[in-house]
Amino acid sequence: MLELAILGFLYDAPLHGYELRKRISALTGHVKPVAESTLYPAIKRLEKADLLERATQPGSVAAPRHVLTLTDGGRRELRRRLAEPAGRDITDENRWFTVLAFLRHLGDPAAPAAVLRRRLAFLEEPASFFYDGDRPLRAEELDDPFRRGILTIARATSRAELAWLRATIDSLDASGR
Repeated sequence: MLELAILGFLYDAPLHGYELRKRISALTGHVKPVAESTLYPAIKRLEKADLLERATQPGSVAAPRHVLTLTDGGRRELRRRLAEPAGRDITDENRWFTVLAFLRHLGDPAAPAAVLRRRLAFLEEPASFFYDGDRPLRAEELDDPFRRGILTIARATSRAELAWLRATIDSLDASGR
């Protein structure tokens, strides 16, 4: 998820590490804050793989800054990861939001529509956070008001996302004709 976010934000524009960290934190920070001890090793891995480049620019007030730019290989890698997201990138909501934040970079409407269809298929499967044996429980079947609240909120969120997914897929399909 972190590498995808790095590639995605750098696809938009070259950034220095501090600005990149702020943008990633704004996208994922409420769930998983981005520490320097996590960000900079990921940047080094991507740099070593020739997916991004680092250039030093003089700082306006402080020390020189390292500006990060995607290479052509980095652009291709981002599009590949977006077109072929791992299963967890589809099923885990936080990872999904990271994919969704950069899905526009795929260009051809058929490519993002295919990814959205995978998420739609996942959401259409019956599921719950709570089960009676193998049977998913609905909110109305629970006596616990807090668990009932979890399921009520999840249902409302899923309905909104399902409606958005269907409308967006229809729109992408129409624009690809």
